[in-house]
Amino acid sequence: MTRRPAVAGRGRHPAVVIAAGFGSAVLIGTALLATPMATTSGEGDWITAFFTATSAVCLTGLVVVDTASHWSVFGEVVITVLFQVGGLGIMTLATLVMVILSGRIGLRARLSAQLETKSVVAADLRQVLAKVVMFTLVCEAAVAAVLTVRFVTGYGEPLGRALWLGVFHGVSAFNNAGFALWPDNLMRFVTDPWICLTIAAAVIIGGLGYPVVFELLRTWRQPRRWSVLTRVTVGLSVLLIGGGTLAFLMTEWRNPATMGPLDDSGKLLAAFFAAVMPRSGGFNTLDVSQMYPSSWLVTDILMFIGGGSAGTAGGIKVTTFGFLVFMIWSELRGETHVNIGHRRLPASTQRQALSITLLGVILVALSTWLLLIISGHDLDRVLFEVISAFATNGLSTGITTDISVAGHVLLSLLMFVGRIGPLTLGSALALKQRTRRYELPEERVIIG
Repeated sequence: MTRRPAVAGRGRHPAVVIAAGFGSAVLIGTALLATPMATTSGEGDWITAFFTATSAVCLTGLVVVDTASHWSVFGEVVITVLFQVGGLGIMTLATLVMVILSGRIGLRARLSAQLETKSVVAADLRQVLAKVVMFTLVCEAAVAAVLTVRFVTGYGEPLGRALWLGVFHGVSAFNNAGFALWPDNLMRFVTDPWICLTIAAAVIIGGLGYPVVFELLRTWRQPRRWSVLTRVTVGLSVLLIGGGTLAFLMTEWRNPATMGPLDDSGKLLAAFFAAVMPRSGGFNTLDVSQMYPSSWLVTDILMFIGGGSAGTAGGIKVTTFGFLVFMIWSELRGETHVNIGHRRLPASTQRQALSITLLGVILVALSTWLLLIISGHDLDRVLFEVISAFATNGLSTGITTDISVAGHVLLSLLMFVGRIGPLTLGSALALKQRTRRYELPEERVIIG
């Protein structure tokens, strides 16, 4: 008896396992948040629970209710666990459990975890995953400690309350989740450098991606030894954050509803924070709904690009954007290969970059059209909300709570697709790769 390849592939393809893992986490989170004990009112709501669970697992931060007033302590703990699980990755956790229980990793588990963590080599996967978990916990603990001390000394919070606030926002920041326990997110801390810079640092580190962070820890004094991934990620991250800071200073400097009342140092801090958060952080110290449309456009671009690969950030990733820039530059120069530094970019990587970007554009365009029909809001606000959901960012102009259930379901699907990645979802649906056993004759066609 022989099995059909399609059936065998359907149950074994790593992309299918990853999609199923994240889907299971969303369903479990929905069931827990729908219980009466998860809300302060004692009344569960399946739609609200589903949207919040999806937002937490997918590290987005979009909400339809105020997190602090709607959810009980149990609900807040569930949300924290959900975006911690989403940050580490379902396959990372599953593989670590397998290591603990059996002391070994099978080839299928290696492939699944490798696809989830975007590792280039799977030989030392056990050590890599252990380092990922340890690094995550150490960073979250450090951020929580700084925030706890600040809440106690600067705002008079009791130690227990300050500790919970520190832990919740430390985990949320490092995982780029964007959840906050205040109705105005972090607007009350707009001029507090201890809070803003600590959370911004956590968002940046978490959004760089584990391969880049580990390489920087090893060779931070030797930039010439950096890989292409690290060079592109670090270089573009600096340019995007710096350029975003300047753009927000230019557009919001005199806006009376955002930066206008702040002094010069406060404006600089607010602009820097606003430029960091579109990487997928999702926190805000300025009222996004009161920003000028020009600032929304800048935020749209930064959100769509996102952060680093294999990190907690969303978007198409800065590496994808960077590869596209180098591809265009090579084409303009008439070069046959795409070279970055002293390395040549493989054709397969170029196709992946193009595929991810084009799929992202199609999903955003189609979802924007649908949400315009469903919600009736203006194009600039709807586009902002759609990109925020697809890029798993969490920033909002304030219309998420006003749209219908159908709109919430649409945004939930976008968050899910944005977290597991358009290319991963596509491979999960395709289930297998097809190898062509012949080549067709080439034909030149007109482009443009």
